[in-house]
Amino acid sequence: MSERTNTPESTTPLSDVEQHLTYLKLSCIIEQYAEFAKQAAHKAWSHVDYLARRAEGEATLRRDRATKSRIRLAHFPIIKTVAQFRWDWPTHINRLQVQNHFHLKFIQDKSNLILLGGVGLGKTHLATALGYAACLQGYSVLFASAIDVINTLSAAKGAGRLKAELKKYTKPALLILDELGYLPIDGSSSLCFRIFAFKSTS
Repeated sequence: MSERTNTPESTTPLSDVEQHLTYLKLSCIIEQYAEFAKQAAHKAWSHVDYLARRAEGEATLRRDRATKSRIRLAHFPIIKTVAQFRWDWPTHINRLQVQNHFHLKFIQDKSNLILLGGVGLGKTHLATALGYAACLQGYSVLFASAIDVINTLSAAKGAGRLKAELKKYTKPALLILDELGYLPIDGSSSLCFRIFAFKSTS
C-alpha cells in the first residue's frame, strides 16, 4: 500500500500566476511550472527544491539565449572550433602554445594576440575558434576583415562620424581582425590601426 502525500489546493488562479510570470519575462517557467508543480506534489519536493529547479531551468535558457546572441553578433564567416583544427598539417605549429591561448587569459589581460604565417596555415580557423570559445565564456566578440574595417572607417571619416564608428570596434571584449597583414601600409590602412589607439585611450 503506497502512501499519498496530501497537499493543499492552490487558491491562486493559474491565470494570475501566468500573468505575473509573463510580466517578469520568465518564459521557461511559464511553459513548465504547472507540470513541475504536479511532480513536486507527487514527489513531496520542498518549496525551495521546486523553486531551485525552476530557477535553474530559467537561468539555463537565458544563458543559452545570451550565448546564441553573442555568436550572432560576432559575425563569424563560419563557425569553427579548435576541435576541428587539423594539427597534422602543418606539422610545425606549436600545438600546446596555441591551445594555451584558449584559456583566454589574453582577453582578461587586455593583451593583443597576433597569428602570423603564410596562406593556408589555418590562421582564420584558429582566430574564429578563439572567438567562438570567447562567446561561450560570456565575452562579446566581433569578427571583421581588415579591408572591410578600412572601408567602413574611411566612409565614416568622410561623413564626420569616425569617432562613433571606432566605438563599434572597440566596444567588444575581443575584436578579431582577419587578413590584417595583407594590407599595404598607406593612409587608408592607417585608419585600421587607429582602433588600437582609440581602445587604449577610451
